[in-house]
Amino acid sequence: MGIVERRQRQREEVRQDIIKTAWDMVQKDGWQALSIRKIADAIEYSVPVIYDHFENKEAILLEFGKKGFRKLTEKLEAARNCCSTPEDKIKAMADAYWDFAFNNIQLYQLMFGIGMASCESGKCTTEFETFSDMLMEPIQEMLTKHNRSDVSACLKYHTLWSVMHGLVSIKISGTSPADKELNKMVLDDAVNGYIRNLK
Repeated sequence: MGIVERRQRQREEVRQDIIKTAWDMVQKDGWQALSIRKIADAIEYSVPVIYDHFENKEAILLEFGKKGFRKLTEKLEAARNCCSTPEDKIKAMADAYWDFAFNNIQLYQLMFGIGMASCESGKCTTEFETFSDMLMEPIQEMLTKHNRSDVSACLKYHTLWSVMHGLVSIKISGTSPADKELNKMVLDDAVNGYIRNLK
């Protein structure tokens, strides 16, 4: 291995150390506890070394936001690929979305700004568009299957996402007295009604 390759590998290792340390801090103390100085102290590097890899704390948050959207899209894709009909795909993807949110609460909060500033979602555009396209696909498939040219797939995408995100946000923010199981029943009921409306 040449000097250039070795330096590049070492640089990538430091970057991964920064990301891992930042994530450990978030898991332990929440997003509000994250700072460049704390990361530097934890991995025993100087603050300028951290800034050499990330312009600021927001750049680290952006890294996590992109990771979150990629991970969510992977979960939706896996759920979609287990089903053959668009109706089943929509149900499975709604379930996968719900499971992702509650198995990755810190990431979800960052991705959508629940109880905190979001990861500047405008900079997560590519990752968010991939997620949107994944969710839109079975909706368009179902509208085509039922010859529903009178219905906007874009509108129906926003309706479905609003229901899913709204219920997750209510539960995560603690503004709902209902337990998680009841909220999931509400989601199932809403998705079933949504699907009936597309036929």
